[in-house]
Amino acid sequence: MTTRAQLRKTALTFQEVEENTTDGVVVYSVRGKEFVSVTKDGTVRLRLPDAEAEDAVAACPNAERLVHAGRPVGFQAPLADVDGQHLWSLVMTAWQHHAPARLAATLTAIVESPTRPGSDLPASIGKAATRALAIAGLVTLDQVATRSRADLLALHGVGPKAVGILADTLAEKGMSLR
Repeated sequence: MTTRAQLRKTALTFQEVEENTTDGVVVYSVRGKEFVSVTKDGTVRLRLPDAEAEDAVAACPNAERLVHAGRPVGFQAPLADVDGQHLWSLVMTAWQHHAPARLAATLTAIVESPTRPGSDLPASIGKAATRALAIAGLVTLDQVATRSRADLLALHGVGPKAVGILADTLAEKGMSLR
């Protein structure tokens, strides 16, 4: 069962995401373009390209196409019915579809190879944590030091072990988390 907290954590993982609530509907947008929302009754609505929306509807028994102004614009389903891993993929696709091309291209490059040139992040944090930090725009220890332990743990893919390794590495360099 996927929760609102999991959706929030996933949506806020990506760069330049804004969260707003209007009439009980929580909306996540990138540069003013909505890509995912959740209604008061717990329906998640993702603005996806047609092919991805069709696949999502086929994968979730209680899902249906999201229609706006008479045309299909995505997928909607009870949030609790969407598998957490599938939700991550759907949110990433929706974000990429609505983000500016340069920002979306950055995410594609990160997904393909999370290790960035000039990065001094320890390899021992793992690929998932490295990718999550890169998606959040944190590719150096100096950038990581601007965040708190809670900020890092809020990123999808960063767990307590990775945060511990980062804190220890920062301490070795005379730095610390915020």
